[in-house]
Amino acid sequence: MQLLYNIAAILIGVLIIPVFMVRAVREKGFVERIRQSLGFFPKHALDKVEKKDCIWVHAASVGEIVATSPLIKEFRKEFPKSPILVSVVTTSGYEMANRIIKDADAIIYFPLDLPWLAGHVLRRIRPRVYLPVETELWPNFLKTARELHVPVMMVNGRISDKSVKRYKHLHSILRDMIGTVKKFAMQSPIDADYIKRLGAPPELVTVTGNTKFDQTYTDVSAEEKQQILREMCLTKNEGIFLAGSTHRGEEEPVLRAFAAVRERHPDAKLVIAPRELLRTMEVTHICRKAGFTVATRTGLQKTPQQDVDIVILDTIGELGRVYSIGDVVYVGGSLVPHGGHNILEPAAHGKAIIVGHHMFNFKDTYALFKNRDACITVKSGKELAEAVVRLFDDPAHRRRMEQETLAIVQENKGASRKSAVLLHEMLDKYESAAENLPHVRSTQKIANLQTYFIDLVHSKEVHGVFLHLLLAVLYVFSLIYRQLVNCKLAGYELGIFRRKKLDCFVISLGNVTVGGTGKTPTAQRLARDIRDMGYRVVILNRGYRAKWHGDVGVVSDGKRLHMDAAEAGDEAYMLAKHLPNVPVLIGAERAITGQYAIDHFGAEVAILDDGYQHWQLARDMDILLVDAVNVFGNGYILPRGTLREPISHVRRANVCLLTKVDQAAAGSRDYIRETVRKYNDHALIIESIHQPRCFIPLDEWYENIGSEGIDVREMAGKRVVAVSAIGNPASFEQTLSDLGAVIIESLRYPDHHDYAEREMSDVLEQAEAKGAEAIVITEKDAVKIPPAVVRAKWPIPVYVICVEVTFQSGHAAFHALLEKKLAAARGEEAPTARAEKEG
Repeated sequence: MQLLYNIAAILIGVLIIPVFMVRAVREKGFVERIRQSLGFFPKHALDKVEKKDCIWVHAASVGEIVATSPLIKEFRKEFPKSPILVSVVTTSGYEMANRIIKDADAIIYFPLDLPWLAGHVLRRIRPRVYLPVETELWPNFLKTARELHVPVMMVNGRISDKSVKRYKHLHSILRDMIGTVKKFAMQSPIDADYIKRLGAPPELVTVTGNTKFDQTYTDVSAEEKQQILREMCLTKNEGIFLAGSTHRGEEEPVLRAFAAVRERHPDAKLVIAPRELLRTMEVTHICRKAGFTVATRTGLQKTPQQDVDIVILDTIGELGRVYSIGDVVYVGGSLVPHGGHNILEPAAHGKAIIVGHHMFNFKDTYALFKNRDACITVKSGKELAEAVVRLFDDPAHRRRMEQETLAIVQENKGASRKSAVLLHEMLDKYESAAENLPHVRSTQKIANLQTYFIDLVHSKEVHGVFLHLLLAVLYVFSLIYRQLVNCKLAGYELGIFRRKKLDCFVISLGNVTVGGTGKTPTAQRLARDIRDMGYRVVILNRGYRAKWHGDVGVVSDGKRLHMDAAEAGDEAYMLAKHLPNVPVLIGAERAITGQYAIDHFGAEVAILDDGYQHWQLARDMDILLVDAVNVFGNGYILPRGTLREPISHVRRANVCLLTKVDQAAAGSRDYIRETVRKYNDHALIIESIHQPRCFIPLDEWYENIGSEGIDVREMAGKRVVAVSAIGNPASFEQTLSDLGAVIIESLRYPDHHDYAEREMSDVLEQAEAKGAEAIVITEKDAVKIPPAVVRAKWPIPVYVICVEVTFQSGHAAFHALLEKKLAAARGEEAPTARAEKEG
């Protein structure tokens, strides 16, 4: 059943792309919504919650956000030290959340429930608990929650008749989802009964009430109410009829009711709030066709006018407060078979409320108000008109309804507090029991989004219809990506896009594949060589995953470090840590960072680390790195493969460097040379190997720069656990094996993975259980280890392996070429050439 669900999710995702493209043009904020839903969050969006045991509350849209607002306040009181994350699905919900929820540490869009995507985001955040509001249950997301032992508690739970019928068709998926939830805090006895019918164990179900009774964001003072009336040009009125959350087919009966009121109260006004903002023009046309003058809320803010009959509310998240100005309120979605909308927002203001007879989505709340004559139910447009006219004509009857409404709201407050206490009890019980269970093993975390796709796209044999379908979809996107890359490159080559030129010698260093080819140690070696030739050299890094943001960031001025690894990003930090007298700068625009390096450090040579695709800046030499172990990926472009651009683009390289040739399979080097020569007959081809320089204890590595550690030969024969989060972990493991270390366990994490304290404790447990004598990590991993772990006294030593690049075949020719070009840029003769003449 899960497989069928995933196939359907993929197909729907592909088929809906044209719809997304249209909405991206029409709807403000929709592009950002899709980016985040695909797992691409803005910089620093997750800094306060990622791997910090946060409380994750998920509310789909505006209605759920209203219910969430008082919950967040109570959670903050109950868990003052736990960060709080709120996720939403819709753009209106996102705007509403940012407007009314002030106690959240982060607000994001919820990931699409595609296979691996939802799980990838959950693994990245690793919350303490996940709290879906109402009935936000997603199979793939909850599947990962079970794997990671993240407890789930449904809050403000609500199940409609339609949902009960729909969920029952999910069979085994439904059982898995319900089985994941540790506690069900339901709004009403009806909702509690429904969730039990879907399979929830009765002992896990409790009724806490509706948290919307606790909301305060709609509270409006007398002064604020007058301000709203002035802004909407409604200060002169003989009563206001307000129709909230109307659907297609409801505006006509609302207008007939308003016309009937105007016959007896000529200065009465009407406010209509369509449920969908995209219907604003349609509703405006309907009102004008009925003979009324109309203005929109946003239009009146620009051009105030006092004589309009109807104001259309065309803003997001404001209806809850605007309800305060209504004298009679009709809550939409109820004269048509939509199921109605929640009447608690107008009830919070003590309004006389009218609803249609289709209120099946809010049975319990509706029954509560109906049984106490706090709302009027109508079955037709005629009955609606009669009810509205009666309330306008009979102020005493209206006041009695208003008082009863306020009494109901007051009596039912407290659901949010009950939910917070219930959550505390559930977590205490769950976490106490979890202490006696074995930790999640790191090896189970290997099956993450990134490594799964890399394994999948490299597989020679793919089994299953779903996987074939997935690869076909990825291939289609790779064709699109190829064309975009080709068009962009052609634009630069033909001069359509202008390249910026720096007044120094520029070398780009990069590759055409995703993953580790050894750029960082190669950049270190190249920078040292150029520095030792007597040139002022700088490294310009893009600052991948850096928390610092701005145009120019100075990681090192060549004398001391100005940023730590978190601020600079691990690659830039590693470069700076090992390069005295070589400034390292970060920034997205290398032309800007390069000019800064020239102005402030007198740079004569700039090395663009990972700059082969940075075509905006002109360069004097392109050095292309090719991993001799993982040769050109699998031959496919992203996302079907791991190529950043077509292999034919090796034609741009002046130098082609084959890295890790000592680990290459037989014939790989010849194949790379043949491939390069096929597209490039002028590039100098050279080779290099990565040689381990030393092993440095983790705490010493942190405290010292340039530490020598212990000799690499001392690791021979030792039983070690290899831990890595790099692009090519196999190469790291091969290096350890070549040194004679006995790898008893290899734990691989996604490239650039940030380690949590719990994960490192798990690593230690596994190392102890297997009788390891040492744990070995790379320098890229060392910068990601939490400081508390570094300071801890581990029973098993943790070593950082330091690697240096050694050039092999072609080194002399490369050195001579580099000398010649650099000297020419300075207007001098290369030392080698001068020596030959003098000799």
